[in-house]
Amino acid sequence: MTATTTTQPSWFQRFLLPGLIFKGVVIGGGYATGRELAEFFLGSGPFGGLMGILLAMLVWSAVCAVTFLFSYRFSLYNYRDFFKGLLGPGWVVFEIAYLALLVLILAVVAAAAGTIGAEVFGLPQIVGTLFLVFAIAATASFGNAGVEHVFKYASSFIYLTYAVFLVLALSTFGDRIAPSLAFDVPTTGWVMGGLTYASYNVVGAIAVLSFVTNFTRPRDAVIAGVVAGPLAMIPAIVFFLCMVAFYPEIANVALPSDFLLRRMEAPWLQIVFQLMIFCALLETGVGIITSLNERIAGVAETRGKRFTPLARLGVSAAVLIVCGFVAARVGLIDLIASGYGAFGYIMLAVFVVPLLTLGVAKIVRSRATPA
Repeated sequence: MTATTTTQPSWFQRFLLPGLIFKGVVIGGGYATGRELAEFFLGSGPFGGLMGILLAMLVWSAVCAVTFLFSYRFSLYNYRDFFKGLLGPGWVVFEIAYLALLVLILAVVAAAAGTIGAEVFGLPQIVGTLFLVFAIAATASFGNAGVEHVFKYASSFIYLTYAVFLVLALSTFGDRIAPSLAFDVPTTGWVMGGLTYASYNVVGAIAVLSFVTNFTRPRDAVIAGVVAGPLAMIPAIVFFLCMVAFYPEIANVALPSDFLLRRMEAPWLQIVFQLMIFCALLETGVGIITSLNERIAGVAETRGKRFTPLARLGVSAAVLIVCGFVAARVGLIDLIASGYGAFGYIMLAVFVVPLLTLGVAKIVRSRATPA
């Protein structure tokens, strides 16, 4: 029999994994298809949109750093305990908003999968949606260990695909990007666009809470949070710069990713890119469902019960099927246009502002007391 040894978390688990999980939650509902970037940033013009994206990245880094540090400092590893520590009795307000946002994001993810299946492969929309639902539920049932493996390999594939996408875009229509950025159009609204986009997406930091146990000191939490912003936003910047080459017509396209790929005339990349988007949607769904499962597992633990893999699978499947029906009824463009903006303001009020005020104050007060 081999003795069991306790190993210290690796640098990957401490510094990169939190950012990759955050990126994974953000990417599917935030910019995998490009529709979200068009909705929040192209209205301010190419240059204004780019400034809004950079602002959102800075907000993500700041909020992730404080979120991870608050979670580590007070040993709060699921969103229920986290918001009880941050908001006190007001945590219920966040949970209501979070569950509604969860349904919206998963519906967008499901709708995107259905749209990709229909427009690229000619399948009925429900086929792509159900395939993604099954993949998310199966992966989430394995808990944190399964999630870590998915994010490690899927993220490598996603970054590599965006790198190839950028190279081919520059060689095909790169000469259109600089003139588009120089268009003399109003940049009005880029600040609000950046803050709103950052606010509804920054809830992805909640999905990282169960992995905060990998940190060994407060500095780990801060570094991982600061790194999370660029890790999540660099692919979006690449994507947006490619999109502005066809401004303003691309602003009204349902799948800007497919629009650009058709102009590259590289059918092989179109298949690879759509597979990458599926991986991104899978990451988003797995991250969100895992945060919900960890919240339920925390309650079960306090009652002396075990939240089994089969129970995880059942909860995941039930939630995802409901979201799949919402996606089928509403559609991708309407979901993004009508839902995300409102939730951006809600999350700004119940998460971002309290965290950067009350949360920072509680961290500062606790420094005199050992963690």
